[in-house]
Amino acid sequence: MLLGAIADDFTGASDLANTLARGGMSTVQFVGTGRGKTDCEAGVVALKTRSAPVDDAVRQSLEAARWLIE
Repeated sequence: MLLGAIADDFTGASDLANTLARGGMSTVQFVGTGRGKTDCEAGVVALKTRSAPVDDAVRQSLEAARWLIE
């Protein structure tokens, strides 16, 4: 994976994944983390953190970042 992104809602994740794919990158959108990864150039993790309490949003975002880096 060359590029990883974390979105705070599904709409933003879909928009970004679509933009990357239209730009020619092999892109996969993940709903949350913990599922198997695929061989792709860009991975976009869709979270529901926009309206979550701050502590939960930070925890989920950091978990997603660690998962993408693995």
